[in-house]
Amino acid sequence: MTDTHPTSTHWGNYLVETDGERLISVKTYDADKEPTAIGQSLLDAMDPRVRISQPMVRQGFFDNPDSEDRTGRGKEPFVAVSWDQALDLAAAALRKTFDSNGPDSIFGGSYGWASAGRFHHAQSQVHRFLDLLGGYVTSVNSYSTAAAEVIVQHVLAMPVLQLVREAPSPEEIAEHCRTAIFFGGAALKNTQVNAGGIGCHNPREQLMKLKQAGVRVVNISPIQDDLLLELDADWLACRPGTDVAIMLGMAHTLVAEDRHDLEFLDRYTVGFEKFLPYLMGDNDGVPKSAEWASEISEIPADTIKELARQAAEHRSLLGISWSLQRQEYGEQTWWMITTLTAMLGHIGQPGGGLGYGYGCIHNMGFGGRKIPNFRLGALGMEIGQRGKPANAYIPVARHTDMLRNPGKSYRYNGQTLTYPDIKVIYWAGGNPFHHHQDLSELRSAWQKPETIIINEAFWTATARHADIIFPITTTLEREDFGGSSYDTYLTPMRKAVSPFGESRDDYEVFAGLAARLGFEEGFTQGKNATEWVRQLYEDTRNNAAGVDIELPEFNEFWSGEQIDLSSQLPDAEYALEKFRRDPVAYPLQTPSGKIEIFSETIASFNDTNCAGHPSWYEHTEWLGGDRAHDYPLHLISNQPRTRLHSQYDHARTSTDRKIKGRERARMNSSDAEARGVSGGDVVRVFNNRGATLVGVEISKHIRQGVIEIPTGAWYDPQMVGNQEVDVHGNPNAVTKDVGTSTIAQGCSAHSCLVEVELFEGELPDITVHSLPSLA
Repeated sequence: MTDTHPTSTHWGNYLVETDGERLISVKTYDADKEPTAIGQSLLDAMDPRVRISQPMVRQGFFDNPDSEDRTGRGKEPFVAVSWDQALDLAAAALRKTFDSNGPDSIFGGSYGWASAGRFHHAQSQVHRFLDLLGGYVTSVNSYSTAAAEVIVQHVLAMPVLQLVREAPSPEEIAEHCRTAIFFGGAALKNTQVNAGGIGCHNPREQLMKLKQAGVRVVNISPIQDDLLLELDADWLACRPGTDVAIMLGMAHTLVAEDRHDLEFLDRYTVGFEKFLPYLMGDNDGVPKSAEWASEISEIPADTIKELARQAAEHRSLLGISWSLQRQEYGEQTWWMITTLTAMLGHIGQPGGGLGYGYGCIHNMGFGGRKIPNFRLGALGMEIGQRGKPANAYIPVARHTDMLRNPGKSYRYNGQTLTYPDIKVIYWAGGNPFHHHQDLSELRSAWQKPETIIINEAFWTATARHADIIFPITTTLEREDFGGSSYDTYLTPMRKAVSPFGESRDDYEVFAGLAARLGFEEGFTQGKNATEWVRQLYEDTRNNAAGVDIELPEFNEFWSGEQIDLSSQLPDAEYALEKFRRDPVAYPLQTPSGKIEIFSETIASFNDTNCAGHPSWYEHTEWLGGDRAHDYPLHLISNQPRTRLHSQYDHARTSTDRKIKGRERARMNSSDAEARGVSGGDVVRVFNNRGATLVGVEISKHIRQGVIEIPTGAWYDPQMVGNQEVDVHGNPNAVTKDVGTSTIAQGCSAHSCLVEVELFEGELPDITVHSLPSLA
C-alpha cells in the first residue's frame, strides 16, 4: 500500500510516493515542462550515512562546557545525548552569554534556502527566536548579490530582487529587439532553482524564441555554455573580471561616434557630464576606448566597437549575471552596465534595455509578468524586551573578519562600523562551510566563540564544527505549504515519512529553548506547528482576497495538490517602464529621482575604491596581473548543475557526476595538456591559501587560462602529506575572503587565481559522506 504526497522544493514541486516509511518515487507534475533531475535526490533524504539521528554534543564541550580549549571543533568525536540534555546545555549557554555580554555577543546565522515552506523557514525561525531572547547580531545582504544590492540602492533605489524579477522575458526580447548581449551569460543550470518553489521550468523553450526570431545573441563570458549552445550565440571569451572594461570600451565608442542617446540621458539620468571626462580620458589621460578595453579583456577592439554600434542601431537588450558582481569591485559591473544601457536609451522600452540577473534563478527573467500581487503569509519578527545590540549587523560575507577582529572598525556603505565580540553562534538552515570563502581561515576563526549551536539534518562540515547539534527534520518529514512571491503556484506540503531518528523541526527546538529561557508563550503564541501552518495559509488567503484573488479554504487546499494562480493574476507593469513613461509621476527613489550615473552620495564617502561614477579598477587577482606568473589559471567557482548549493551533495544526482568521488572541474585542453592532465584524472588545485582535489573533464567550452569548479561539495579537509587539503573538491578551499570594496563588502570569490598539478599517489577516502566519530 503506497500513498502520494505533494511537496515543494526550491527546485520544483513534486508528488512523492511512499509506503509510510520509505520513499519510493519522486514524480514531477505534467505542468513542469523542463523538470530538473535534482528532484530525484529527495529519494536519498533518509540516508543513514549522512543523517543526524539524535542530539549530539562535541566530546570536549560535553566534558567541560566552560573550557577555553576549543581546538577540538571539527576534530573531536561527538557524544549522543537526550533532548533534555541538549536543550539544557544550549539554554544555559544562551542565558549565560546574554546576561554577561548582552545581545552584541550572540550571532544568529542562517540562510534562506533550507526549505521552500512558508512556516518551516529556518531563517525566520532562528531570527524570531533570538529576537524574543532580546536581540542578536545578524547579517545584511547576501553572498549571491551583496555588491548589487548596495550599489543599486544608490543608482536606481530599487530592491535588487524586484529589479531582477522585472527583467524582460525572452519572448518580449524576441518580439522587440534585434540584439541581445549577455554579460556573464544566462546559464540554464541555475534556472533549475527558484526561491520558494516553482511549478513550471521552461527556460530552454523561452530562449529558443530568440533564435526563432532571428535575434543576434552574444555571450560575453569565459564559459561558452553559460548560454544555451543551441542559440548559436557569438561567444566572446573574455578574461574573467574584465567586463567593466568592455562596457567602457563600448560606451567610449558610442560617444566617439555620436551614437549615445542624449535626450534619454538628459531626461532620465543625472551625472553623465561628470562621468564623461573619465570615459574620454580627459581627467587621467587614459581614454577608455575599445583599444584600451581590448588590451585588458583580450576581446578585439573592432569587435567591441561593432557590438556598440549594433546595440545602438536598433533596440537592444543587455543582460548581466549575478556572478559578475561576486568579484573585486563587483559593484562596478552593475553600475557600469546601467550607465551603458542608459547611453543606449532603451531602458524601460518593451523587451529592451536592461535585464539584471538572467540565469541566476528561474523566475528572474523567465517568470513572465504574472507576479503575485499580494503578500504570502510569513512569520513576523517580534522585538524582544531588552533592546537591540549596538552592532546589530555585519555585511554577510565578513563573517570570518568579525570573529577574528572584535572591536575593529571597518567601512561599509559610507559608514564606519565596529565588529562585535561574538561569544555564541547559533546557526540554522545554512552551511557556511559551503558558501564562505577561504575555508581554512573560517575553520580557524570558528575556534574563537565559546559556544556554537547548530540545527541541521545532515552531517555537513558546519555540523561537524559545532558544540551542540539539534537533529532537524527535512521537508518530507513535516507539514507546511509552499509558495513564492516569484511564482504563481501554491502547494500543500504534506508529511510523507516519519522523522528520521529523533529529529524534530526547528520550531519545536526553539519552543523547547524558549520554555527554558522564559518566553515560551511569546514564541509559540499557544499554537503548535500545524496551527501555525494553517494561520499562515489563512493570512495568505485573506491577503489574496484583498486583490480579488480567490484561494480555496484551508481543508480543501490541504487535501489537494498544487494550484496555479496565473489565470487570476494581472500582467504587471514594471517599475522602469512606469519611470520611462512618466519620470515625474513615477520617479525613482534616488536623491535626484533619476538614474544616478554620478552619485553625490557615493562621492561623499571619499572611499578610494569606489568613485562617484562607475570605473575600472585593476583586480589583485586576474590573468593580466603579476600574480598570474605564479598562479596562471583563473578559477570560476560557479553554481553546480546537480544540486542547490550544497544541499543533497551526498545524493544520487550529485554523486553521479563526480569523478572518483570528487567534484568535477572543467579545463581547456591546452591547459590540461601543458600540465600532463587527461580527462578523468584527479588534480590538486592550489594557491597560497589552500588546496583541493577535483576530477577533470576536458571541455572546449572553457576559455584557455580558466578552470571551472562548481561550489557545493561538502568540505572534507584532511592531511595529505604535510599540507591540509580539501579532498572533495570544494573551491572555497582556495578562494579569497576579501570584500568587493568598502561600499558593499560583498563576496569576491570570482577574483581567484590558482595552479593545477596532477595528483599522484593513493587517493584519500571521502569521509564527509559518512558518519563522524561518535564517542
